[in-house]
Amino acid sequence: MTASTAPSAADLAARRAARRYPDRPIVAVLAVVLRGERALIVQRAQQPNAGRWGFPGGVLELGETVADGAMRELLEETGIVAEPAGTLTVNDAIHRDDEGRVQFHYTLIAVRGAWRSGDGVAADDAADVAWVSRAEIVAGLYPTFPTLLPLFDLALEQSAEPAT
Repeated sequence: MTASTAPSAADLAARRAARRYPDRPIVAVLAVVLRGERALIVQRAQQPNAGRWGFPGGVLELGETVADGAMRELLEETGIVAEPAGTLTVNDAIHRDDEGRVQFHYTLIAVRGAWRSGDGVAADDAADVAWVSRAEIVAGLYPTFPTLLPLFDLALEQSAEPAT
């Protein structure tokens, strides 16, 4: 993306506002990348959930496959290149306001990525990046989403399975 085609701050704010109180779920992708037994996580820079740690990801773009979208988000947020290695699972993230109306509804598709290059640099919607162990997550060193540890475990399981 060049500077002339990059969305403006106003465009990004309008996109985020359009995601509040949606009339249908929004499809989003997560990139779950391991290097050995450490997973790459990012600290969210934007609301909702600014400051919390999770896997790199974002909204799937029109015409983009789930695998391509997850790897694009990974590259945009961290500069890391990975090859898609299968879908891990699908989760719903639904947040209701005080009146019970659905304020946000994302259908999150987690894609395992096989790391190819890069150490990680915070960019785009990421405030920070870290390669973390399962023990560091369990110890509470990073305030994460409840789905992070089960996804981490699933990726560890699948990466240990022999190729068929």
